[in-house]
Amino acid sequence: MKAVLCKAFGPAETLVVEDVASPAPKKNEILLEVHAAGVNFPDTLIIEGKYQFKPPFPFSPGGEAAGVVLEVGEKVEHVKAGDRVMALTGWGSFAEQVAVPGYNVMPIPRGLDINAAAAFGMTYGTSMHALKQRANLQPGETLLVLGASGGVGLAAVEIGKAMGATVIAAASSAEKLAVAKAAGADHLINYSEASLKDEVKKLTGGQGADVIYDPVGGDLFDQAIRAIAWNGRLLVVGFASGRIPELPVNLTLLKGAAVVGVFWGSFAQRQPQDNAANFQQLFAWHAEGKLKPLVSQVFPLEQAAEAINALGQRKAVGKVVVQVR
Repeated sequence: MKAVLCKAFGPAETLVVEDVASPAPKKNEILLEVHAAGVNFPDTLIIEGKYQFKPPFPFSPGGEAAGVVLEVGEKVEHVKAGDRVMALTGWGSFAEQVAVPGYNVMPIPRGLDINAAAAFGMTYGTSMHALKQRANLQPGETLLVLGASGGVGLAAVEIGKAMGATVIAAASSAEKLAVAKAAGADHLINYSEASLKDEVKKLTGGQGADVIYDPVGGDLFDQAIRAIAWNGRLLVVGFASGRIPELPVNLTLLKGAAVVGVFWGSFAQRQPQDNAANFQQLFAWHAEGKLKPLVSQVFPLEQAAEAINALGQRKAVGKVVVQVR
């Protein structure tokens, strides 16, 4: 089978496509014929040795995939050969086949096409966990989403609206904000042209945002914590800007606020029943038309490096997908 391989930590340009042996699934795994694989921010980190997991070389990046089950280990009962499924792999999805633990595999619901399924799990799973379990977002609250045109940001905008919040979308250009507006955002802030803190205060009558969803970090975190409401919750989702910010903790004291970490991958392993319930709600919202995954770019397997760079250079809106077959 063909696979994109990382043989040494480095930029995406160092990845190669080679023929390798097909994986053999263990008793608790399925063998997935990959049709499409989602590209996510961890893919930009894992190939450079900057992610919390460092697979042995050579490995294929790609943390989520959609396709058809080829084989099923004897301990896997909820799917069978021939089923269309979506899977969370951690890495390995930029290949024609991948072995995946059965507990990380879900049937693709009716109405979700294969590219959208490959782009669904990580972004919507992360944002649902963040807003439900970590923030306890309530109807009528104000949600500020930073990086609102990216994969997790757009998912947060849609989920926030589905949960009954007023959503403020913040992004770096008018083009990106138009995407967030189409996803349902109530208010827009271009933080390359105006002060994030000042604009949030204007939109909330000086109160600030009840929940802030931050996958960007850096300078925007510094501004956002100063635009948080009393009893607000700032969700630390990621650091796409490249800088991990430091927090003056007196700001949390003055606002009675909480800064809350979001690590969806660990949550899914530790609380699988809660994660499954989250996805049942997400699939229901999708069926109702409240969630519309945006796949903005599709690259063939041979151009996986370009796909990773499109995301790493923050050029992409919505999700980028590698089409394998």
